[in-house]
Amino acid sequence: MTLSRSPLSLALLAALTQSIPAQAQQVAHDDVAALPGITVSASPLARSAEESVIPVTIVEGDALIQRRRGTLGELLDGQPGVHADTFGGGASRPVIRGQTAPRVKVLSDGSEIMDASAVSPDHVVTVDTLLAERIEILRGPSALLYGGGAIGGVVNVLDNKIPTAMPERGIEGSLELQGATAARERAGAFSVTGGTGRVVFHAEGARSKSDDYRVGHWDEKRVKDSNADTTTGSLGMTFLGDNGYLGVAYSYREEDYGLPGHSHEYEDCHPHGQHLHCGGHDHGHGHDHDHDHDHGGGHSATAHLRSERFDIRGEWRDPMAGVEKIRLRAGYTDYRHDERDGDEKTTVFTNRGHDTRLELQHRPLYGWRGVLGVQTARSEFESSGLENFMPRTRTTNTGIFLVEEYPLGDWRFELGARHEWQRVTPDNSQPESDLRAVSWSAAAVWDFAPAYAATLSFTQSQRLPNAQELYARGVHLATNTYELGDANLGKETTRGVDLGLRKHEGDLQFGINVFHSRTKNYIYANTLDQHEDFRLIKYTQHDAEFTGAEANVSYRFSPLLKTTLFGDYVRGKLREGAGNLPRIPAARLGLRADTSWQQWRAYAEYYRVFSQNRIADFESETPGYNMVNAGVAYLGRSGATDWQVYLRGTNLLNRLAYNHASFISRAAPVQGRSLIAGVRFDF
Repeated sequence: MTLSRSPLSLALLAALTQSIPAQAQQVAHDDVAALPGITVSASPLARSAEESVIPVTIVEGDALIQRRRGTLGELLDGQPGVHADTFGGGASRPVIRGQTAPRVKVLSDGSEIMDASAVSPDHVVTVDTLLAERIEILRGPSALLYGGGAIGGVVNVLDNKIPTAMPERGIEGSLELQGATAARERAGAFSVTGGTGRVVFHAEGARSKSDDYRVGHWDEKRVKDSNADTTTGSLGMTFLGDNGYLGVAYSYREEDYGLPGHSHEYEDCHPHGQHLHCGGHDHGHGHDHDHDHDHGGGHSATAHLRSERFDIRGEWRDPMAGVEKIRLRAGYTDYRHDERDGDEKTTVFTNRGHDTRLELQHRPLYGWRGVLGVQTARSEFESSGLENFMPRTRTTNTGIFLVEEYPLGDWRFELGARHEWQRVTPDNSQPESDLRAVSWSAAAVWDFAPAYAATLSFTQSQRLPNAQELYARGVHLATNTYELGDANLGKETTRGVDLGLRKHEGDLQFGINVFHSRTKNYIYANTLDQHEDFRLIKYTQHDAEFTGAEANVSYRFSPLLKTTLFGDYVRGKLREGAGNLPRIPAARLGLRADTSWQQWRAYAEYYRVFSQNRIADFESETPGYNMVNAGVAYLGRSGATDWQVYLRGTNLLNRLAYNHASFISRAAPVQGRSLIAGVRFDF
């Protein structure tokens, strides 16, 4: 791969090699520390979640094991301000503060994953939840660091495929096995790291297989084509030095999964002016009939995914006077996604791209400490076959950014700016899109008492339209739409304010945030017409606003018992009375109890998802529902091996529930009651 031979990579490797003594010392992992005070890898200034200006949630350790699901969106659903855009059992994307891809970016240790999940909710987010070691959720605009695509938030998935330290005992690893009843899931994962001298090797792999899942209140009724079969693996190698590391990894993912609600009966529909023309007839503006789909009948629609990825990660500490750290992240992805109707291959999606990110962290200068960075990305996306709704496009993006902080007594101020250039070139006669965006932020943290902090941030973030919004034209059966892009779309500009209050020590702890943003020229899929369950949409710009709040308040009554009250709410609408935005999650409020006694751990939680009746045109109201989950685990140690056995239950009330954020909420309701059992070994 050409990235691995870049002058930047070779220079960094040479500098590291010169600094390695005959017996290399261990290199501490700057991004990992015991709670509390764990640093956030997605934050360039290495601040902890408690010190961060924007709200950050970290899921790791036992909490991550408790929540493991087959898809990323389902795993994170329930975190403050986070919901899931689900698509059966094979795919789901995180929704942060009412927004999902392309306004929420999913990263692999700071590097873009370059799959096709931003194009459609039926495309898998290609990170493996069984192999993740930590997941960081940045809620709110992160466009300064990761571009306009992160205007809603960032999910950074950390793994160990490129080790950053030598194992203390020369070799370490883990093994986990898990099974679940609702989808008859069987899953397993392993990870092993070892090395000698200055070189560390890592290997990992995972396999999961699940059948069509059962939904609530229907005995043995299952959602057809909600099955999934996934195999992933990775090999990595790292060179360690006194002042840093440089590593490479190769990762492979192959997956077959079903596509619920995928229907070919509308493939001959096409636009006729502002209306749909289907089956020889024009259809005027209709209503959403909101049919409940047959969860067990119909044809079989499946997808086959194959992704190969190469990663480079490096860090060089104290490289020169005035510089604390240089950090490199780069990746290349070759992604292919085939959709099939029975045994017939109907559509092929491919995406090949690379992403390179370089950060330089300088030492304090006149009291200011900060990071200067540059990021470049290039991708080539193509669709062919029945759903060839986009031309082949090439997207290039380059951004430079600067983030600075200044402490002053109990206050800490943070300023930042980013400028980026984007060019999207189609291979047809439509005009090229060549745009620029400027984003900035100003924030303050006030530590007004021990363990207490108040935060206030103002942001202006600009997002540039993607290839789909610009050039789509054709049938997209996954979402039952005919999509019309607009090559004349311009950038959208969001101005927002976020106010937070938190306490991170003591028996009482809490984090409360309220936010409001207004977006000029917000790009959204405007429904022009509908025939039965099929819609004609056109990507349109209109001013919009989002308002919401999220809270997480816990109290430890004793060493044995802690309770947590949590909830979130978001309202997304077009301005000037133009209506509501589609698929905005409903408000949620819940209570959780955690207990521990000797080697035992247990939890129980109840939450209410309220009805969503503030809906967009052609959208249906979604009733509310109650959800009860619980789990228990036993932790042990045998010699040098830590192990645990766990059992947890989800949707224990077996409620029939619909996810308003999903494109196919009626075709694929929320999974019914499921018991999940597993065992994990760490050695």
